[in-house]
Amino acid sequence: MKQIILLLCVLLLSFALYAEDGIVVGFSQVTTASSWYEAETKSLINEATIRGITLLVSDAEYKQEKQIQAIREFIFQKVNAIILNPAVELGWDIVLSEAKDAEIPVFILDRRIIVADESLYVTSFSLDFYGEGQEAAQWLVKKLDYSGIIAQIEGDPTSVAAQERKKGFEDVIAKHPAIKIFISQTGNWTRREAKKILEEWLTAGIVSEIDAVYAHNDNMALGVINALQQTDFKPGEDIIIVSIDGFRAAFEAMLRGELNCTVECSPLFGPLVFDAVEIILAGNSTIPKVIKQRIRVFPQDTAYRELFNRKY
Repeated sequence: MKQIILLLCVLLLSFALYAEDGIVVGFSQVTTASSWYEAETKSLINEATIRGITLLVSDAEYKQEKQIQAIREFIFQKVNAIILNPAVELGWDIVLSEAKDAEIPVFILDRRIIVADESLYVTSFSLDFYGEGQEAAQWLVKKLDYSGIIAQIEGDPTSVAAQERKKGFEDVIAKHPAIKIFISQTGNWTRREAKKILEEWLTAGIVSEIDAVYAHNDNMALGVINALQQTDFKPGEDIIIVSIDGFRAAFEAMLRGELNCTVECSPLFGPLVFDAVEIILAGNSTIPKVIKQRIRVFPQDTAYRELFNRKY
């Protein structure tokens, strides 16, 4: 898949050299080495194609220096706009000042940046991690009929996504005194580590004390399911499981009755991003400084209908 994306980029670049009268946008993507980021990149490519916009994509492979180089190349090519999904928060002031001096608007995608002057970028398109945690908790509170014991498996505790998904969830749960979070442990976003945690909890007798598991992403929820499949506990029945992301694999697990709900963290930013790009290029500067992606909640009974709509 990565090779296909890179080939598309080469073709688009070749076309851009001759597209003097059309809109050309440079996109520095932090990585394409995951299905989520592949879907994000494809969403922007597809939307650009629909609108007749040439999109030049550069894969940074999580390296800021490659992104800075890509932005400078975009400036040299005199693109109409630049989209940046930053590898890190700091260190962008100089290169974004160069873009501003060249009168090229910059749009920040997915991850936040910290700059001395916020006029260096037009807007940022963000994921509402806190809201995702809230939505997961609100669904689970109702599923448990306002009473129960929960175990939480967190993502990498140094990441904003894990911190906000934890806080959003716990802020809602704190409003319901009959619901308690019995234990919380990090699975570092991986299925393997989440499975290991559940196996440890099974050995310690913790699983028999809980009614539900909240996993910060679908991968870890699938690890929980894998561990429970080796026991007499039935995932999705004896233990309620809710997670975040909305991957196709999560919908397949819901169809099997093993996962009860997933909260969507959608990578499909294409329409949002290019709506804003076209507004700015048309001369209108009145758009919000932060534009958040919409959150959708998918309980188990929606899985069959929605599975076929999954693009990642």
